[in-house]
Amino acid sequence: MTDFRFQSVNMLYLLWAVPVVIGFFLYAARQRRRAMARFIETGILDRIRITVSPVRRRWKAVLLILALALLSLGLTRPGWNPKPTTIHRRGRDIVFLLDVSKSMLAEDLAPNRLERAKLAIHDCLERVQGDRVALVVFAGSSAVKCPLTLDYGFFRMMLDDVSTDSIARGGTIIGDAIRKTIAEVFDDQRRQYKDVILITDGEDHDSFPVEAAKHAGERGIRILAIGLGDENEGRRIPITDETGLRTFMKHDGREVWTRLDAATLRKMANATEGGKYLNVATGAFDLGQIYQQLVATAEKKEL
Repeated sequence: MTDFRFQSVNMLYLLWAVPVVIGFFLYAARQRRRAMARFIETGILDRIRITVSPVRRRWKAVLLILALALLSLGLTRPGWNPKPTTIHRRGRDIVFLLDVSKSMLAEDLAPNRLERAKLAIHDCLERVQGDRVALVVFAGSSAVKCPLTLDYGFFRMMLDDVSTDSIARGGTIIGDAIRKTIAEVFDDQRRQYKDVILITDGEDHDSFPVEAAKHAGERGIRILAIGLGDENEGRRIPITDETGLRTFMKHDGREVWTRLDAATLRKMANATEGGKYLNVATGAFDLGQIYQQLVATAEKKEL
């Protein structure tokens, strides 16, 4: 037996618009006849050659009404013999842990470290397939901007909104950011299939990041650390005041120079099983390719 059903039966209420439209056309036709009778004397109207065809006008009205009725029926999503299909989705949980401290404004990467990191995450997201992604930003404190989700559009929207103003408190506390990620983003149901892609210049203000990384490793979380910035000479941090004047950040009257702390990031990555440190420094990097090589090929779970 054929099983026929409407998937969105409430859309049938739109059929009430059909008699309304019919009434509108009848009312419009009546008003046209009255208008013609007011301007043209009785008996002359039938002898005037009118270029508008009443038959064509009626057919247009009929076709419009028919289209409205069929559209209403189409929106009900009629179906025959529906069969449930189970879709198996496999993937990993990936947290992009992004440094938004003032040091990320250094311009040893164009246009600056932070904007280059955001572009890289956007490029990576184009290749992500089936994985849940989350976004955590940190400076002197940390905040979850996007929880684990498969809604990549929402993730992109939250990423676009990220700036050095996303965290009001200055400084860099990588360790606390990792601990927040463990506590508020990842669950404890499984001790694997979890990655943290840490993008930072590595400068930390006594938040014990290596110890936090070891704790993450014990929870089955892998850290892929990406170091940005000049490791040797370093760069000054440009700032712009309310008048548009561009200067450089100072502390105790001296300009602040920011350098990549590769040693700390390398220790953090090595503290987790399968972790890896990628020393981008001031060179180019393709985060999408890194994802393909290190994440897409890793073991996945049922989501």
